Amino acid sequence: MEIKSKLFVISGPSGAGKGTLVTKLLKRLPDLHFSISLTTRKPRSGELPGIDYHFVSEEEFLKKIESNEFLEWAKVHDHYYGTLYEPIKRNLKAGKDVILEIDVQGALQVKKKVPDSILIFISPPSVEELKTRLQGRKTETGKAMEVRIQDALRELKQAKKYDYEVINDEVDKATRELIKIIQSERGGTNGTCLSQN
Repeated sequence: MEIKSKLFVISGPSGAGKGTLVTKLLKRLPDLHFSISLTTRKPRSGELPGIDYHFVSEEEFLKKIESNEFLEWAKVHDHYYGTLYEPIKRNLKAGKDVILEIDVQGALQVKKKVPDSILIFISPPSVEELKTRLQGRKTETGKAMEVRIQDALRELKQAKKYDYEVINDEVDKATRELIKIIQSERGGTNGTCLSQN
């Protein structure tokens, strides 16, 4: 199926500031459709169901894996995360550009299924800054924090597999860079071809 719309995938390690950038991006480009992921983890402080994530039970998530409803899914830090295929397909078909904010494992799955999706990696300005941001969240301590930092370092090595890399050293500057990438890709004539595996 030939689609003129674009599928943008934004990812990067915990603490890189993906969520902040996507929020700013959606305010500046309100015609982008944000795909809300499913997760089995509990909401963090300030997160709202149906806005930040669809929060579901592990049992419900596993049923959806079984019935092949996901474009991508992964288990990260003991919780499942995934993107339902149907809403993506529906929005692309309707001519809307879609943006996903997902982890590195998921992004690489999407690229296999949708080869002309556009992958954008958000990097912190330095590993030290990344550690500072993660520790500043106060969502994990001790061993859990160490695991998250090690995962983040591993994810940073995946940046070369992406179409673009944006260094988030200053939020407004990084947002402008993201907008420039999206507008440049929208200027192209190639459509997104979706195939269901």
